[in-house]
Amino acid sequence: MRDKIKAIMAEVFKIEVDKIKDDATQLDIKEWDSLGHLKLILELESQFSLSFEPEEIEEMSSLKEIEKVLTLSC
Repeated sequence: MRDKIKAIMAEVFKIEVDKIKDDATQLDIKEWDSLGHLKLILELESQFSLSFEPEEIEEMSSLKEIEKVLTLSC
């Protein structure tokens, strides 16, 4: 799942997937601003056929948190 999330992040943020470390957070990726976060959430919802709650979206500020929320949602 982590590789798929990284691929989605790389596509959304238009960066190389190898620039996304396993401990990546919003602070590590300059493209991950508020608009980038919205685009990422929409793409994750589309790719995983899910709809996140506002509380989940707020928590999803790192790769690990995204993976955690997706694991609980799938």
